[in-house]
Amino acid sequence: MADAAGTVEIGGALARLRRATGLPVAFGGLVESGRPQIRISELSGTTTAALRSLAVTSGNGLGGKAVALARPCAVTDYSSSRQISHEYDVPVAAEGIRSVLAVPVVVRRRVRGVLYGALRSAQPLGDRTLGAAMAAARDVEQALVVRDEARVLLAAARPEPAAPDRGAAWEQVREAHAALRALAPRITDPHLRAELLAACGLLTAPPRAGGATLAPRELDVLSWVAAGATNAAVAERLGLGPETVKGYLRSAMRKLGAHTRGEAVTAARRAGLLP
Repeated sequence: MADAAGTVEIGGALARLRRATGLPVAFGGLVESGRPQIRISELSGTTTAALRSLAVTSGNGLGGKAVALARPCAVTDYSSSRQISHEYDVPVAAEGIRSVLAVPVVVRRRVRGVLYGALRSAQPLGDRTLGAAMAAARDVEQALVVRDEARVLLAAARPEPAAPDRGAAWEQVREAHAALRALAPRITDPHLRAELLAACGLLTAPPRAGGATLAPRELDVLSWVAAGATNAAVAERLGLGPETVKGYLRSAMRKLGAHTRGEAVTAARRAGLLP
């Protein structure tokens, strides 16, 4: 069964793809849970319903090839191409499309969906078109990562019935909090980025009046420290140099009046800056 929120992301990406490339037709869908196939759920610019709800098995056709290889694929004339199998020639011909590209949506090395763009004539799709399609797929990937991390965070934040499990649950909350904060700077949509940071704030106590405040990067570093990461691991996760991480940590410790990493984490939690 398709993820409703993910399906919305696919639809938005198809609209952006058509605007950026001028392609008359775009369609796509998500990999169905527990099945090696994608279900085409979103259509843009089509004139028939031939492609709607089409199930494309991994390895079959152009989209199935993109799923199997986890990389973009394209053909200049779908019906006569020898680069793909032809299980879906009938619906493709019914829609009247010939030149087609398929770009996989890949999250953590797993294909989660496919975006297609197409022309009704047999002509090569250039690098600019392929680049725009890949950019649209990256937008979907980014949105799915955010949603995945949010699900982890919310699941970890649910109260556990047994006391021994609560400590482990809170460690998951702290790790998810750090991961989401690290993800936020990579989100280009300012509204989505603000929503994500607001969700992070829900996991912390209300800030103490007159308490210390930390710069965003100082808080990012301290979030990972609170999750048990070493300076080297923090640097890798945030894409920073080790010395830069040390600088942010020293600055945070100074603002919090702490002499050690552990004291800084404790002080930040008391101030309502960390979960």
